[in-house]
Amino acid sequence: MDKLKKVLSGQDDGNNDGNGILERANQASTLAWGTRMKGFVICFVLGAFCSILGSCLLWIPGFGLAVFAVLYSVGNICALASTMFLIGPCRQLKTMCAKERGFATAIMLVCLVLTLCAAFWWKNNGLALLFCILQFLAFTWYGLSYIPFARDGVIKLCSMCI
Repeated sequence: MDKLKKVLSGQDDGNNDGNGILERANQASTLAWGTRMKGFVICFVLGAFCSILGSCLLWIPGFGLAVFAVLYSVGNICALASTMFLIGPCRQLKTMCAKERGFATAIMLVCLVLTLCAAFWWKNNGLALLFCILQFLAFTWYGLSYIPFARDGVIKLCSMCI
């Protein structure tokens, strides 16, 4: 269990030579394991709650889609930020930009911004809904990158269905 805590908190890399300012700040502000788990659960549940609430409010005539777009986007941000409690913000940003998930991260963040632009700036409900769907697909693809062979399994399943 101690090894798992060290790996998830980023303390297991073995060498601490040449740490940058961000990594030193991250190490100086580390939280206890219990606090990290509580922060993760609270942030993740808050994100899920916002997404579910947004889905429920989608059907309100007039402003439902705009509220959905905001709550769904906030929910995704909270769910994404929840993992920062487990591994720390610096390591989270590094893993988000890693080769195997950088494209999914970029698509997800672009769709998140475009969802809000479509809902408020362009006032185009169809585009907002399309960007929410793309945001969901990109976030799912991003999440699957953390599970070994999950992406390969999804690709194989889709190819079998087609």
